[in-house]
Amino acid sequence: MRYELLDKPDFAMVRVTFDQPGEKMVVESAAMVARSTAMAMETNMRGGIMAAAKRKLLGGESILQNTFTSTQPGETLYFAPAAEGDVEVLELDGSYPILMSSGALLAGGPGVNLDTKWGGTRGFFSGTGMFLLKAEGTGPLFFSCYGGLHVVDVGPGGYICDTSHVVAFTAGLNYNVQSVGGLKSLFFSGEGLVCNFQGQGRLWMSTRNPSSLANFIQPYRRVKRSN
Repeated sequence: MRYELLDKPDFAMVRVTFDQPGEKMVVESAAMVARSTAMAMETNMRGGIMAAAKRKLLGGESILQNTFTSTQPGETLYFAPAAEGDVEVLELDGSYPILMSSGALLAGGPGVNLDTKWGGTRGFFSGTGMFLLKAEGTGPLFFSCYGGLHVVDVGPGGYICDTSHVVAFTAGLNYNVQSVGGLKSLFFSGEGLVCNFQGQGRLWMSTRNPSSLANFIQPYRRVKRSN
């Protein structure tokens, strides 16, 4: 199996080329763009209804996923996130998990296992959600964001990132959700809450976030006036 990331970073799309029959890729619902005609597709609740419901309610993942299986060498599969933006792929080797914010998961190989991880009570107000999606195992893992992806290697001294820009990070990092300053800064600076990362690991941040876009567009919306 080979994969390429196309049209990065603004309108990223993934092309997977299967080298032999029986290779599989598990893709989030509605993410497929195109595929070879003879390729098999099966829609199911990965891990059963309880596990799928847990990931849907707590981790923001779609409850149904599509598993694409090649039937002959050379078949191709294209998939992309719903929002315009970037896609990253990691080849997991079982040595460490990846934690993702709600809605970041795009696809993964059949050897990638998914679960939810408690993100702390303050995460409910942070934009990242109270739970994070945890991916571990072996195989390719694809995640996406609105905007571009920027990578930071966090070391001694830590790193601070706005909660709404956190996409994913390695399990070697711990974070605390906190206000950027005092009450005045919290309510009037426009920054809100941030994640203070400590430890050793890698952080993926988005260069844009949907909430800021919505706030930018709001004054220009047409409002229907009642007579």
